[in-house]
Amino acid sequence: MRKELIDVLYTYNNGSSSDSEPLGAIRGHGVDITLNIDRPYPPVLRRPAYPASPRFRGVLEKHIQELIQLGALRKVGHNEEVEVTTPVIISWHNDKSRMVVDIRALNAYTVLDRYPIPRIQETLTQLSKAKYITSMDALMPFDIKNAPSHYQRMMNTIFPTELSEGWLIIYIDDIIICSDSWYLHLERLARVLQKAAKVNMKISLKKCNFGFEELKALGHVISGLSLGIDKDKVAEVLLKPIPQNKKEKMSFLGFASYYRQHLKEFKIIAKSLYRICD
Repeated sequence: MRKELIDVLYTYNNGSSSDSEPLGAIRGHGVDITLNIDRPYPPVLRRPAYPASPRFRGVLEKHIQELIQLGALRKVGHNEEVEVTTPVIISWHNDKSRMVVDIRALNAYTVLDRYPIPRIQETLTQLSKAKYITSMDALMPFDIKNAPSHYQRMMNTIFPTELSEGWLIIYIDDIIICSDSWYLHLERLARVLQKAAKVNMKISLKKCNFGFEELKALGHVISGLSLGIDKDKVAEVLLKPIPQNKKEKMSFLGFASYYRQHLKEFKIIAKSLYRICD
């Protein structure tokens, strides 16, 4: 079974991210950002670059060239008017650099995209009687205001048949495949990887679990027989200080609501907590 799985992954490995090629510009699914203000745009949307050292500039230029080659960026023409500018910083983790764009001002003026995100509890009922489960993590830009809505719409467009057949679950950038037989599971995995590779979607192999009978995904421990809470997620919340302000209380309520089906009389308890937040 292991060899058969490796064969499928090797066949479609051009759809996986790597240290040498971590990103992919998904073809045919560009996104327009709509602002809720008229031109000319306010100065807050034309922010100057942050001060940078020579080392910073060298690393930044490397990232920019990579994104240009991917088709995710293009150089501005010398006669083009630039209406919005956003500063960037370089973030380091384990000697690896990442370019981070400060788009807080742009987000503040971006019109909210209300494309529906699936309800996780309803979605996970599709796993009933699944014997084999695969979870995969696609790479999605972070911090952009409407990124979840844009990404969910795109994924629904790329995998409409698989979603309608009921064996594929997609929650934004989380992909779950379920099957009741091993060879059917390999066939479905190949279909998803083939489509992902076709549009240049990158899958983070480090965050994937292939062909398990039980695994952690979407904050739950899932299998074809049961649906439980991921205890690691609960432990993270228990280690946090008691919520002190409205924002912290609402954050806790959001977490608790996520697991409401596992909490006895949640509606009664939550009603009192929401009253405190008002």
